[in-house]
Amino acid sequence: MTEKENPGGARHHDDPGSIAEAGFLGRIIDKTGIVFAIGIVLSMAILINEVILRYLFNAPTIWAHETTIFICGMAFIYGGLYCAARDQHIRVVLIYDFVPPRVRRILNIAISIISAAACGMFAWASWIMVQRAAFMPDGTFRLERSGSAWDPVYPGLVKVSLFIIMSIMCVQFLILAYNYARKKPGEAQS
Repeated sequence: MTEKENPGGARHHDDPGSIAEAGFLGRIIDKTGIVFAIGIVLSMAILINEVILRYLFNAPTIWAHETTIFICGMAFIYGGLYCAARDQHIRVVLIYDFVPPRVRRILNIAISIISAAACGMFAWASWIMVQRAAFMPDGTFRLERSGSAWDPVYPGLVKVSLFIIMSIMCVQFLILAYNYARKKPGEAQS
């Protein structure tokens, strides 16, 4: 993000959103990120509510901790996909920043293909977890539960979501690789 100062002295941050190479999928991923950001704020509100109920009214809930862990976990899982679409993931720039644009383009293609392969393997591994967490031995659908007093289906939802997000991330990296490869070597990277 770049910072600009407006005449009143307040700083304004330009949010570039997803990079052009991320395509339509990247724009959807970028726009959906607000849902998970709101989830983090909701988690904070739930925990404040829990503290007030527990320590002021001696009436703790049985759902607050599992719910906040679930919401924050979902936000972290989505965060990887969000960073990939915005090209804001951690990158070792020791070599990357010192190579010419032509080599940087090749590195972007290679990194995207390797990342797609890794995400594909993680999606496969998470599918194996989903088969146990979402389906009974007879094939009927039933999400795994937490086993606590409240017993929500959060563990099953997290595993299903991990599979879906890793699959989408694999597709996103393939789109990135394709679009990096399509660019002419002299074109600027976004």
